[in-house]
Amino acid sequence: MTAEASPLPVDVPTVQLSLCRPSDRSDKPHLPVRGDLAHIGLAGRYFVPHYAVPMPHVLKAAATLRDAGRPDGGPLRTLAAGEVFDVLDMAGGWAWGQAKSDLLVGYVELTVIEAEA
Repeated sequence: MTAEASPLPVDVPTVQLSLCRPSDRSDKPHLPVRGDLAHIGLAGRYFVPHYAVPMPHVLKAAATLRDAGRPDGGPLRTLAAGEVFDVLDMAGGWAWGQAKSDLLVGYVELTVIEAEA
């Protein structure tokens, strides 16, 4: 796992951010960034229109983490019941985020997760 796959800070930046070089996406499976949204911990390293603070959710039952937010999205791995999934976006019945255990990024159905108490 590269440095990109280590847990990211959730602090909101208080300084002005600037771009200094092209983005490195060498660890894409573990990089919570897409064209419109990124994890707040990536602010200053990746330029996107929006950043999100992760919202911890728990899997109510085992579910497949997919590479796209649709039933035919490619399976990445099975998430176990009770596993924590950090949600960054919810749309169309799917949550996009990052598995807490191995930091793999993907989509799960909203029906199988609930907010962590």
